[in-house]
Amino acid sequence: MDAGERVVLVHDWLTGMRGGEKCLEPLCRRWPASRLLTLLHKPGSVSPTIEQTRITPSVLNALPKVERYYRYLLPLMPFVAGWRVEDADIVVSLSHAVAKSAQSPEGVPHVCYCFTPMRYAWHMQESYFAKKGVLGGLKASAVDLLMGRIREWDRRTASRVTHFVAISNTVRDRIRDCYGRDAAVINPPVDTEFYRPSNEPREDFYVVVSALAPYKRFDLAVDACQKLGRKLVVIGSGQHLAKLKAQAGPTTRFLGWQSDEVIRDHLRRAKAL
Repeated sequence: MDAGERVVLVHDWLTGMRGGEKCLEPLCRRWPASRLLTLLHKPGSVSPTIEQTRITPSVLNALPKVERYYRYLLPLMPFVAGWRVEDADIVVSLSHAVAKSAQSPEGVPHVCYCFTPMRYAWHMQESYFAKKGVLGGLKASAVDLLMGRIREWDRRTASRVTHFVAISNTVRDRIRDCYGRDAAVINPPVDTEFYRPSNEPREDFYVVVSALAPYKRFDLAVDACQKLGRKLVVIGSGQHLAKLKAQAGPTTRFLGWQSDEVIRDHLRRAKAL
């Protein structure tokens, strides 16, 4: 495509630079004049390359301090999403939740770079909505009913995508299972000029680098290293941080959010990731 063509990008939300945003960034660099539609945007939370695009958030963005609790709004997001795009030559969505529901103009391709079909509705409902206490059963029934409706919506809106692209063969299989569609596989971009091996000797510690979300199950890494007496360095932040700290023993260190330079340094020196 010519750099001057009308490109509309769609991303679930912009609240931090995590894996999805690292995939969005090259597209914003390629098409700096593109429009970027999203549910939520916390100004300054993503790279300058992304911030320079014409970002348009949804009505959810008007809620006070919504970036602190937006994950609790997951069941409502499908009813807010469904952007109707006009004046575009191509629509590219980057989706792990609702971005793929964007509707492109008739005859205009919609390419979805899919990180996964929405986890909380298909594969990881228990991780997001655990059954707890006496009211857990009633809550679970209500969640099951709502998730069933969301799965119907998710499957139906998959028809708005003309081309699915998956980040891995595993996600390609999920797309086939959930939507009955095939997908090309293009692995996520890596800055191989920056993330390069060095001649530094490996040291006797393991490293975790990630947003600390419960479904990623880093409690297993913490527990394994604690039982084996191995040193573990955890780089990242998120809603699961306090629970991991409470679980960890003296051989585990939590560094919180760190710069790319610090992450690269630990990857070069760690025994294993």
